[in-house]
Amino acid sequence: MRRLWLIFAQAVTICLAILFVVTTLRPDWLRLAGPYRPAPPRVGIEPPPLPASAGSPAPRREPEMARRSGVVSYADAAARAMPWVLNVYTTKHVDVPLVPLPDDPMLQRLLDQVPGMSRRRSSSSLGSGVIMSRDGYVLTNYHVVEAADAIEVVLSDGRKTAANVVGSDPDTDLAVLKLEGNLSRLAVAALAPDNSLRVGDVVLAIGDPFGVGLTTTQGIVSALGRNGLGTNTFENFIQTDAAINPGNSGGALIDTRGQLVGINTAIYSDTGGSMGIGFAIPVAAARQVMGKIIRAGRKK
Repeated sequence: MRRLWLIFAQAVTICLAILFVVTTLRPDWLRLAGPYRPAPPRVGIEPPPLPASAGSPAPRREPEMARRSGVVSYADAAARAMPWVLNVYTTKHVDVPLVPLPDDPMLQRLLDQVPGMSRRRSSSSLGSGVIMSRDGYVLTNYHVVEAADAIEVVLSDGRKTAANVVGSDPDTDLAVLKLEGNLSRLAVAALAPDNSLRVGDVVLAIGDPFGVGLTTTQGIVSALGRNGLGTNTFENFIQTDAAINPGNSGGALIDTRGQLVGINTAIYSDTGGSMGIGFAIPVAAARQVMGKIIRAGRKK
C-alpha cells in the first residue's frame, strides 16, 4: 500500500512539472477553443427591470425624452391656472397735509379738521385675485382692497370690469369681490384636496408683481402651519420660496397639477422684494372664510 502512494505522488509531481513547463514556454497549446475575445458591449439596450418585490409597486418607467434630457416643465400646470388668476387695481382718495404735521395724534386730528390744511389726492395700488365661481366671486387679500373707493380687475384674456367688495375678514386678511356685469366663459379655480401638500412639494406662485402682468414663479413648500409671524390674527401659513413680490398678494399658489393650494398673502423681506420667504393661506381655510363672507353678505 505504501508503494502505491509513493507511485501516485511521483505521478502527480511529474504532471505538475509538465504543466508548468507548457504554461511557461508554450501557453498557446492550452487554448484549444481559440483565442479569448471579450463580448462587445450592448449599445442602446437597457437591462431588464428588476422584479418588484412582493407588496411593492412596479417601478414606473419615465418617458424616453425625460430620461435623456432631465428637463421637467410646469407649462401645463401654469396654462391650466393662469386663466382664473386676475389683476386687481384699486383707487382710493386720501387727504395729504400741505404742511408737516406734529407727531402728536391729537394735534393731527385737530389740524386735519382745519380747512385748507390738506389736499385730497387719489392713490392707486395693485394686487391679484382668484376666480372661485362662475357667477363672478373672486378671492383676494383684505389689504389689497382695504378702504378702496373703486376696484377694477383685468382678466387673463384682457377683459376689464369693475368689482365690488362683498365682504372681508381682516383677521385672516381675506376679502371676497363680485365681478360686475355678465361675463361669459369665466375660468374657475380647480381646488387641490385638503392636506395634500407636503414639505418639499413643488409649487408655483401666479400673480401680478409690480404691475408687469401675470407672472409665474416656481419653488417648493418650505414649511406648513407657520404662525407667530404677527401679520394676521389667525395664522396657519404655507411657507414657500417661490418668488412673491408686491402685487402678488391675493394671487394663486398652485401645485404641479395646476390646482389651487393657497392664496399668496405676505412675504418676509428687509428690502420689500422677494427674499425666498413667502406665505400663503391654505385653500381649505380660505374656502371656509369665503363661504362665511358670502353668506353674511346675502343676509344683509
